Amino acid sequence: MPVEIINGHRLNYVQMNSEQSGDQVEDLIMVHGLATNMAFWYFQYAPAFSKRYRITLYDLRGHGRSEMTESGYTPHNLATDLQSLLDHLGIKRAYFIVHSFGGIIALNLACIDPKRVAGLILADTHIYTFRQLQGEKSWEYGKKIQSLLHQYGLDLEIHNSKFGCKLLTLMAQMQIEEKSIPENLAELIIPYSGKFSNRTAMQWLNLMANTSAEIELMSEDGLTLEKLQKFNFPILSIYGENSQAKLTGKQLLDIWPSAEFRHVRGAGHFFLTSRSDEVLTICNQFLNGELTNNPKYRNGEDFKNYFRCERFFKSNGKWFFFTRESTRIGPFIELNEAKKFVGSYLSKIISNDR
Repeated sequence: MPVEIINGHRLNYVQMNSEQSGDQVEDLIMVHGLATNMAFWYFQYAPAFSKRYRITLYDLRGHGRSEMTESGYTPHNLATDLQSLLDHLGIKRAYFIVHSFGGIIALNLACIDPKRVAGLILADTHIYTFRQLQGEKSWEYGKKIQSLLHQYGLDLEIHNSKFGCKLLTLMAQMQIEEKSIPENLAELIIPYSGKFSNRTAMQWLNLMANTSAEIELMSEDGLTLEKLQKFNFPILSIYGENSQAKLTGKQLLDIWPSAEFRHVRGAGHFFLTSRSDEVLTICNQFLNGELTNNPKYRNGEDFKNYFRCERFFKSNGKWFFFTRESTRIGPFIELNEAKKFVGSYLSKIISNDR
């Protein structure tokens, strides 16, 4: 994979050519979050999107095969890393799909260089301004997480403004020490699962212990309400229904009235890995302009934005649907099979109500 000196340090990246040909092929940049690397996108997303776009993936400073510098991890610096990489590659304008802290980086790039962004898919990004509301706003699913943490003797409070970063560190330590990680906390530690889990965990612990990354990453991200309100490019915001970050998503509803909002039912922070089929469907609808053709406001409701979700979704090759009570029903082999079941399911409910 190519490695270039960007802003004085080695940055690892890879590009995947589009299946489309000609000079009009557009670029799509994928930015991963903390404690992961470009592999987060490489297998499930890059091949699917390369049917239409030229794909660029890269490892953030201090992640993957990029250089781990002693400092330089502020959101602004990481955004200038991305800007300089795009300059090096000659990419003047692109679409972006970003996850978690990758969204903080892309939003800072949009503040620095707004014309660079053709469109943005923001997945489960928690913004500093809204993280500070954590103590005031209720994270309902967090109560379950807190109970699990206490149950297993893990000293971490969900209302800590650095909860996500500290959780990654705690789970990395457990991974390296080969401690049993409770199955019902598995979705929280997806970065440390798979073939290279120990290497990823060790790299994160090294980053936290031997650089200024923890202080810089968790400092103010520079994203004020005034800056966020100035964006005029198309935005799709996707949040996990059970994710702490959805507190940010709820605030963005009012800040971006023209944006599209979706939540993934029953999902936590790493739904891009656990529910990739569903996410790809939503992203392609957005990129194809299909979402903008749908009415954004329900008849009879006040003029406001809201989270929408798909009743049917595909996971691991099987189809499921959610009831209004968020009960997951399935699996079904075919979508039509799931739809038929919904019909009979609703008929039974109506009959019981009579």
